[in-house]
Amino acid sequence: MSDDRDDVPAPGVRKRHLALRSAVIAATALRHGGRVLARRTLARQEPNGSGGLAELVADLGPAFVKGAQLLSTRRDLLAPKWCDAMGGLHDQVRPMSRPQAVKALHRAYPVQREWPFRRFDATAVASGSIACVYRAELHDSTEVAVKLRRPGLHRLIGADLRLVAAGAGLVQRLPAMRRVPAARIVDQVSQAIRRQLDLDLEAQALRTLRANLGDFARLRIPAPIPAACGDGALVMEFVPGLRRFGPDSFTREQRRELVRQVLHAVYRMLFVDGLVHCDMHPGNLYLNPDGNVVLLDAGFVVPLQPRVKRLFAEFFLNMSLGRGPECADVVLRSAEHVPPEADLPGFRAGIVDLVATTAGRRAGDFRLAPFATRLFDLQRRSGVAAAPEFVFPLLSMLVLEGMINEFDVDVDFQAEAIPTLLPALNR
Repeated sequence: MSDDRDDVPAPGVRKRHLALRSAVIAATALRHGGRVLARRTLARQEPNGSGGLAELVADLGPAFVKGAQLLSTRRDLLAPKWCDAMGGLHDQVRPMSRPQAVKALHRAYPVQREWPFRRFDATAVASGSIACVYRAELHDSTEVAVKLRRPGLHRLIGADLRLVAAGAGLVQRLPAMRRVPAARIVDQVSQAIRRQLDLDLEAQALRTLRANLGDFARLRIPAPIPAACGDGALVMEFVPGLRRFGPDSFTREQRRELVRQVLHAVYRMLFVDGLVHCDMHPGNLYLNPDGNVVLLDAGFVVPLQPRVKRLFAEFFLNMSLGRGPECADVVLRSAEHVPPEADLPGFRAGIVDLVATTAGRRAGDFRLAPFATRLFDLQRRSGVAAAPEFVFPLLSMLVLEGMINEFDVDVDFQAEAIPTLLPALNR
């Protein structure tokens, strides 16, 4: 990853920068809290009671925006008004100012390099926490989309992640949390977020996904154009006529087909290719005029180690088939640490009961978040420390489940995985 020199503070000023960042976060929260209080005092708050939430999150910074994006997909866990308030953060974050965009373009295309565009529209067509997207035209008349990284992110996100890591270290000192690898989990997630700053890695992920998922007729992934890319600028083919990926404009059968297309593509990534796409939310999924699903973003794609991929596949298959003892065995084999004094019979019995209550349930009756919470609680009480690498496939499934529940509550997303799981495990 290329580091912006003005984004990375020298070691001597890091503590001062962290203290300043902490003060900014506190001041931002207090300022927005004062606005909410004023609205209530004047009886002018928004009807849904969630006014100002998106503005607060956006002002706090990209690390907070990323968390809110994930939460907004969980309408089964949060009230619709909160999900709606945070939903715009997928691709409607406040765009870069003109000076910021110029600075980012100068870094991507310095004076010694030829300007690759015949036309570049200065107004962003989409705006996320990491980058803004602009429409442009190459010299050969090819229409392209230019994903331009916001300047200053390495330092800002680095500070936020260091604060989160410090908080995780404190949490792990609590008696009830000493056996939970919170610091390692935060480290794994932090590495993934930092990967999103490297648009070269995203271009590589786009090429890999296009090659791996090319046989899915209803799925389209835009191709990157390497010759036009720059430092912090990802140029890809422009896909015209896109519309929001939402359930309202489809029949029930169309929704079922779309859900299964996305499901099977995700299962291929997870269980065959060993790639985890943690951002399969409505801000990255669109429909083209032909009704095909278009996946626009590959920034939050994490490769799985072969061992982690196989163990997760084994657990998911056994969970889908209601095999509780086998699920318990996979959890123990994948654990980072199992203390000698652990009550393994009790732990296995807990896993068997958990799997028995969820096997065969359809999307409308099954919630992955409560399932994961019970699983982690069993591990915590038994002292069985889960491997932090499993946070990514779980995160991917949590985001995906939010979309599934909105489109088709009757889909059995466990059973839908079996045709992909069996050949993958046989290999």
